[in-house]
Amino acid sequence: MPFSPPDLTEAEVAAVEAVLRSGWLTTGPRVAEFEQRFAAFTGAAHAVAVSSCTAALELSLLAADVGPGDEVITTPLTFCATANAIVHRGATPVFADVDPRTGNLDPAAAATAVSRATRVVLPVHYAGLPVDLDVFEVFAARAGLTLVADAAHCVEGLSRGRRIGGAGDFACFSFYATKNLTTGEGGMVTARTAEAAERVRLASRHGLTSNAWTRDLDSGGGRVAYDMVLPGLKANMTDLQAALGLQQLARLPAMHRRREALCRRYDEGLAGSPVHTASVPPSGTVHARHLYTIRVDERLTGMSRDGLQERLRQRGVATSVHFPAVHLLSYYRERFGFRPGMFPAAETIADQTLSLPLSPALSDGDVDHVIEALHDALG
Repeated sequence: MPFSPPDLTEAEVAAVEAVLRSGWLTTGPRVAEFEQRFAAFTGAAHAVAVSSCTAALELSLLAADVGPGDEVITTPLTFCATANAIVHRGATPVFADVDPRTGNLDPAAAATAVSRATRVVLPVHYAGLPVDLDVFEVFAARAGLTLVADAAHCVEGLSRGRRIGGAGDFACFSFYATKNLTTGEGGMVTARTAEAAERVRLASRHGLTSNAWTRDLDSGGGRVAYDMVLPGLKANMTDLQAALGLQQLARLPAMHRRREALCRRYDEGLAGSPVHTASVPPSGTVHARHLYTIRVDERLTGMSRDGLQERLRQRGVATSVHFPAVHLLSYYRERFGFRPGMFPAAETIADQTLSLPLSPALSDGDVDHVIEALHDALG
């Protein structure tokens, strides 16, 4: 049983084939269309397609003028890329603990971490459950901070009825192979202002004043001079990826409904078992259902999370851990002196959480098989 197989159709295959036959493979008209359609879907004023969510995070911090001597408050319960992007800017990641019920950054804990050096607060919509963006927008405004959201798990999410891309200064999305919308690799930055979006776009193409597609259009295939105005990154999306993304975006509402149906099946099948399932989102909040996580409390199950994971592996079920606590990874312990016990809620979730297979490509029978294997593994 694979963990998260991609849900692809012949429409995606045909769209990519059309780009291959067009003669233009890199950033071009399909990227521009994908940006426009994605902005409309997520409620964003502006969207810039990039090579990954990691690049999206670093470019957002660059656009917010984050650099050496600055601090960025974020959660330790995330993939290491969230913190790595801060380090790449020469800034210092400052972790704050999470809400033990949701796994999302606790705004009260984040508020206590603010210092004179703090420039950005960077919450993560963990597993697809949006943070309360109203609360974080008020917090950021009062503290004079830029609000950058890591929305790698949360394309479809709603916070108090608002789309994720329409809140905060920047939101960063992932289109990795296992994500709800995939382009194989890829990402998107949504931005509040045109100036911020243009700075992200500029930095994503080495800091050049134009890209190959616009130069080709302007010159009719000849040579057009360009300038470099900042030392940017190589982080652009290709038309091949965007063609795939456009098809996935059109199917996203149906794929999300399928994810919700599979999660309900898990909820029903695991009711009464000794594992904890995710809490119900509050009214007005739409969970993107990127992950279906359970928490394995050894006092209730008689085995550790890792022990249960191994028993499921033996029964042919692939699972994953989201995530080891970032502050306890070797680099962050050695570089910044983090140690166990500093963020107890995040550490408990990191030690207990197991992600079960979830994808619109799975059948009801696939989920039933996982449920049966889990009950069998638990004895």
